[in-house]
Amino acid sequence: MTPATPTRTRCATLVELYKANASPTAQEALERIGKLYEVETAVRGQSVELRLAARQQYAIPVLGDLHQWLIATRTKVENESELAKAIDYGLNRWKQLTIYTEDGTLEIDNNIAERAVRGVGVGKKNFLFFGSDSGGERAAISYSLVETCKLNHIDPQRYLEYVLQRIAEHPINRIEELLP
Repeated sequence: MTPATPTRTRCATLVELYKANASPTAQEALERIGKLYEVETAVRGQSVELRLAARQQYAIPVLGDLHQWLIATRTKVENESELAKAIDYGLNRWKQLTIYTEDGTLEIDNNIAERAVRGVGVGKKNFLFFGSDSGGERAAISYSLVETCKLNHIDPQRYLEYVLQRIAEHPINRIEELLP
């Protein structure tokens, strides 16, 4: 008999709490977080050094205020409430949430990475129906090539046309030359 795997409970996000019951506390937290995104909007596309300097000057004070507000607010909410869980989530991961202020190459969130894998994520349920392991492996290769093209600003359709026109006569020991 194997031990039961503990189930991981998911806490509601501040956005979900605000949408569900127009929580003024969640709204205030979102407004405070919005100020951090205003800093990011102002420095988007700038040099690493400028992004870091702006974060140090503008985001760190906002984060300090947010941290103090979260601690104070946490003492006022019911322990088992969804709001308490959402606040605890942020406070327990504070270092990870603020690390972007120490490195100008980091992003404030992982939205870019999530958008990059969305195409694969949307179709993940369909992967169960490829019919065989080899079909799934071929699909994984295809998806990897398409996503690699996108990451390298290459039109996937043009790339695949190019490769399919050449692959039959291309030497197998130089196949890496055809990679995007």
